[in-house]
Amino acid sequence: MARTVDPARHEARRLVIIDAALTVFAERGYDGATTAAICRQAGIGSGTFFHYFPTKLDLLLAILTLGIQEAREAGAVFADRTDPLGVLLDIVRQGADDAADPRMPGFVRAVGGVMHQPDVAAKLAEDAQAQRDLLRPWVAKAQRAGEIRTDLTPDRITSWLYLLTDGFLGRIADEENFTAEGEKATLVDTARRFLAP
Repeated sequence: MARTVDPARHEARRLVIIDAALTVFAERGYDGATTAAICRQAGIGSGTFFHYFPTKLDLLLAILTLGIQEAREAGAVFADRTDPLGVLLDIVRQGADDAADPRMPGFVRAVGGVMHQPDVAAKLAEDAQAQRDLLRPWVAKAQRAGEIRTDLTPDRITSWLYLLTDGFLGRIADEENFTAEGEKATLVDTARRFLAP
């Protein structure tokens, strides 16, 4: 008789593996991260690993997919807000807070090493679109409310805000003394000044 699968337990185990992989990718890079090291970090056997993720690449893509889902779900958090400029600045702050995870610099470098692979490139493009989709409605609302500049289209403003947050993450990955905690206030201030009417 087949065992029944508890969906909550299955998802919890999957997230434990994802979290362990994030740590190992950050420490060792993509090429240096072995499935054995990920299994040790997660406290699982290789059979369990391969039950959830057929390959290391599938695991990396799952991490990126989780980030995309979080960006898409973030819109619901702001749904009842009536201060578009405040929402835009909170999205920028949240990006800095996410970048403050000590594993993030190493993980960004690990992904950078394989971003030429078509599946990874597609996920990164999907993530960029999810980030823009989160920002753009609030940019349009803030323009209609007269809270931000109107000399640029909503699409251009959205692209620049994305450039600020994505570039911030890149600097954290590339420059040891550039930290999310140390630079967050400047990032938000830069966004505020850029958006000013």
